[in-house]
Amino acid sequence: MKNRKLKLTIVMVLVLTASCNDPETIVTNIIHPDGSVTRRIEMKSLEDKFRGSDIQVPFDSTWTVRDSVELLDGKDTILVKRAEKWFASVDDINGDYASDSSANKFLSRRASFTKKFRWFHTDYRFEEIIDKSMKNGYPVSDFLNNEELVWFYSPENVRDMSLGGPDSLKFKALSDTVDSKSDLWMIKSIISEWIGEFTSFPEVRGTEGLSFEALKTKENDFFKIIMKNEDDFDSLWTNGMLLKEFIGEGNALKFEEAADSSLNLVTEKILVSFSDYMIKNVMPGRVTATNGFIDSTSTLLWPVISDYFLTEPYIMWTESKVPNWWAWIVSGLFVLFVITGIILTKKEKG
Repeated sequence: MKNRKLKLTIVMVLVLTASCNDPETIVTNIIHPDGSVTRRIEMKSLEDKFRGSDIQVPFDSTWTVRDSVELLDGKDTILVKRAEKWFASVDDINGDYASDSSANKFLSRRASFTKKFRWFHTDYRFEEIIDKSMKNGYPVSDFLNNEELVWFYSPENVRDMSLGGPDSLKFKALSDTVDSKSDLWMIKSIISEWIGEFTSFPEVRGTEGLSFEALKTKENDFFKIIMKNEDDFDSLWTNGMLLKEFIGEGNALKFEEAADSSLNLVTEKILVSFSDYMIKNVMPGRVTATNGFIDSTSTLLWPVISDYFLTEPYIMWTESKVPNWWAWIVSGLFVLFVITGIILTKKEKG
């Protein structure tokens, strides 16, 4: 695809933000009816040891840990780390997130738990939330339809199975469409974020024609300028030609340093050293609603990758329901008592 040549935009996105040597990690939350959570971490690595900086979620010496060496496909050996810790409430999880020193410590993450008594049943909701990296980017849902969004958020193994299945041509076309539209989403989000950063510099604020609102009206023009000059983007940005065309020659010369600094700030938000992982939830009772995926073992899971929280919060939620059998028994006895009373009253009157 031609527009993947843009170093400012698509190339930055295509750079692997996590090393291929990062361990494969699954974080499982077992939510209990009282709001406590048993958290388990399972990490698999082809390396001969784990580093503390490898772990994608908060972890310390209070966890119960078991390391083992196991066979992978009956051939290679892998190192497996399994750890478990009980949290009295999500407040304890959030406390760990607040003092996080893990591989993904730069993220703003939190969990929430709600419990609502409904007499015949009790409703539960558990969420893990990652705040967005960009303040001014666009939601990916502005560019993808519902079917494309499902593909965009699908775990990699689910996509691989679809691409290798009997409808592979259909899913290949869907994958290509999502890639193309995702490129557009990324380019426009980066431009919007650059405008936000650039107009926040004190020396730029108050300059006629350079307010956030004014430059946002020219955003599509800037997009067209970039796409028109995509093959020569690097050199044209370096010599200031693109900036001159966007904000005028005088402003480009005056605010060149602020423009470059804004570009660097946006780049840092995208080229973060993020380490992917997977989250699984086990809820009390029967799951009634979720935005997660259900794997072949009927387990709820969410892939956690940086694209998902780039321009909007990534909220992984599950709702479940537990019947209150005692309430049914009490209600049944009450109804029986009322019916018996009515029958006895009629007999006495008769």
